[in-house]
Amino acid sequence: MTAAHPISGTPSMITPRLASQHTLTPGQVAAMFNVNPKTVARWASSGLLGAIRTPGGHRRFREADVVALLNRRTD
Repeated sequence: MTAAHPISGTPSMITPRLASQHTLTPGQVAAMFNVNPKTVARWASSGLLGAIRTPGGHRRFREADVVALLNRRTD
């Protein structure tokens, strides 16, 4: 479902397996939902959307998770 740690809920670091998946930046996700990137960051903090942290500490979002949230919002 998400790339968050199953117990703590904190975003996990990017592994080689995750790096091979399609990921999106907060700005790209924000454009898909027509919201501000800060809103996407709040969604990640609240657990609504799972986030992956890059080694530099930036959030990335799995494309599959974003599409699932988009589909859930339109149902």
